[in-house]
Amino acid sequence: MPRLARKLSIMLASTATIMGYSPMSTAIAAEPVAAKTIPAGQNPLLQPWTGPYQGVPPWDKLDPELFPDAFQKAMAEVKAEVQAVIDNPAEPTFENTHVPMMLAGETMERVFAMWGVQTSNKSNDRVEEIDAEWSPKLTTFYTELFLEPKLFARYKAVYDKRHTSGLDAQQIRIVERSYDEMVRDGANLSPADKEKLVAMNAKLEGLFSAFSSKLLGDEKLYTFVTDKAELDGLDPAFVASLAAAAEANGHAGHWAIKNTRSSAQPVLQNATNRKLREKVWRAFVGRGDNGDANDTNATIAEILKLRQERAELLGFPTHAHYRMADTMAKTPENAMGLMMKVWPAAVARVKEEVADMQAIADAEAKAGKGPKITIEPWDYRYYAEKVRKAKYDLDESEVKPYLQLDKLVDGMFWAAGQLYDLGFRENTGQIPVFDSKVRTFEVYNLKTGKNVGVFYLDNFARDGKRSGAWMTTYRSQQSLGGERNVLASNNNNFTEGAQGEPTLISIDDASTLFHEFGHGIHYLLQQVKYPALAGVPRDFVEYPSQVNENWLMTPEVLSKYATHYQTGEPMPQALVDKILASQKFNQGFETVEYLASAIVDMKLHNRTTPPNDVDRFERETLAEIGMPKEIVMRHRLPQFGHLFSSDAYSAGYYSYLWSETMDADTWAAFTEAGGPWDRTVADRFRTILLMTGNETDRADAYRAFRGRDPDVKALLEKRGFPTE
Repeated sequence: MPRLARKLSIMLASTATIMGYSPMSTAIAAEPVAAKTIPAGQNPLLQPWTGPYQGVPPWDKLDPELFPDAFQKAMAEVKAEVQAVIDNPAEPTFENTHVPMMLAGETMERVFAMWGVQTSNKSNDRVEEIDAEWSPKLTTFYTELFLEPKLFARYKAVYDKRHTSGLDAQQIRIVERSYDEMVRDGANLSPADKEKLVAMNAKLEGLFSAFSSKLLGDEKLYTFVTDKAELDGLDPAFVASLAAAAEANGHAGHWAIKNTRSSAQPVLQNATNRKLREKVWRAFVGRGDNGDANDTNATIAEILKLRQERAELLGFPTHAHYRMADTMAKTPENAMGLMMKVWPAAVARVKEEVADMQAIADAEAKAGKGPKITIEPWDYRYYAEKVRKAKYDLDESEVKPYLQLDKLVDGMFWAAGQLYDLGFRENTGQIPVFDSKVRTFEVYNLKTGKNVGVFYLDNFARDGKRSGAWMTTYRSQQSLGGERNVLASNNNNFTEGAQGEPTLISIDDASTLFHEFGHGIHYLLQQVKYPALAGVPRDFVEYPSQVNENWLMTPEVLSKYATHYQTGEPMPQALVDKILASQKFNQGFETVEYLASAIVDMKLHNRTTPPNDVDRFERETLAEIGMPKEIVMRHRLPQFGHLFSSDAYSAGYYSYLWSETMDADTWAAFTEAGGPWDRTVADRFRTILLMTGNETDRADAYRAFRGRDPDVKALLEKRGFPTE
């Protein structure tokens, strides 16, 4: 599909993760809200961005009431731009068809960059109401626009003459990919079937919004604790943050544990009170599955039904085949093949991990230090920490004082400079931000001094911000139509330190910090001419981010940036050694938790008859693959936002493993070359894989980098699993 439509689909996917409404389903009913009347030329969301760095978003003008007017006017502009291409009397060529289509939609891109922040970082009930009306409208508009027969005829004319019209390799790739994508998305359907497709896409968009709204509703809930003794074992700074959350919610003197991963996980890992762990675990894994107004099961069933109907309408056997047609894996069978190479070893390791935990629990009961128990899911993280302590003499509380968020941010910037010549100069306070705690940095090339763009860092959890961590760009690089720099953003949900205290994070959080920054590096380094060749396949997307996690535990980063928040001393080598020795620890849990979600996703979408009973399907599928009873999926279906807040990761959650296979093999390339700072390997990684977008097939690009396909043995070795 043309770059404009593909760009919009990405933007809709990002905004759909938090908003809620379905005008065509019974999930939610709502009346459109009257739009604010804004005189022509006075809506700041529609104006070109001004200020330094080629212009920056006017976050100080962010106002939900401005968006309906902005959507309407930006849509009219897009329509006019596309109509000009359609009406061009000249014979269709790459220059008069593809180029103007790639340059169209600049205003809408700016509007959606700001809408993405409004919905993901600063949502509220009014934002949800606006999205309730506009997400389906926008989806319908763009679906109809790119099913226009006259537009497709121009693309087909260029496609038919692609080998005889003097196009270069990149232009031919754009022509072929655009044509194939338009056909795949319905350009050859009959008029009646096109109408069906438009209706399906609009209805799906509403259902995605409904799902996201319900999930957000459950994630707004808290588990309140009235007796501080129940919080025994938790970090004092974390306890203080729970007290602050309770006070903010009208429960002064109590403690509030929000129903999100960033709040639940520390409790499950450290709280000595087993009843509290179970209560928090049940609330967290039950999100969207409580039979109340926020229950998502019926919404999911309707999404699955529509997805399969759409796939069949478009000529694909299943939704999985439709979604995977433009991926590195190509087919559901290839993705499942990789996952099932890893699954048996992961399950076997879980059995070993559970045995180790049960032995400790039994010993405690025998010594009178607790009741006799059988390890349950709410015990796994807690007893895993005891095993870690016993096996490696490593306690998370020993490590955390050395992991200051701000220092680690400095460390990840330093590493990017060493590897890729990227420099970061803080300019917080000099350009607008959407929250007072967002930090900003000018990005430049350390060798030439040339500006690369701006990096926004939104680290802390707050009401109205969706859970998890993500990276996005407000403006992406391209040279077509004039060189554009990059406005990139990383968004986390860390718990901020108490007033006057630094924010200390866990090793897992530190890995997340480096992971999301890896996405940022990918976009900051990009150097492509045509924006149609910027977006990479879904199963390549996570590759640069997963590779970047590896530099966190390098001696150079730890010695300079992992310093004690009170003494300033670097992390002792003995502690570093214990962390490194334990890196393969608990990999059974980590792998099974993730892979179960990925396998269920693929089995859910690689079938011609979608299930009506989503919970039953989940239970039966997990039983079929031998899911250990002590673990639940990382994302149970009723709360699986990757799958049901948009199409983005549907039949695609496997991509993390696909990317990690390349990641492990890439790290092996650095190791083989002599170490993580080898500039020869780093330069090849940058120039062949990171800078080039999708200018060539990414599988071919990986072979050019490594000399062969990625070897899954590197992944198995990294996780400590048998390789034979």
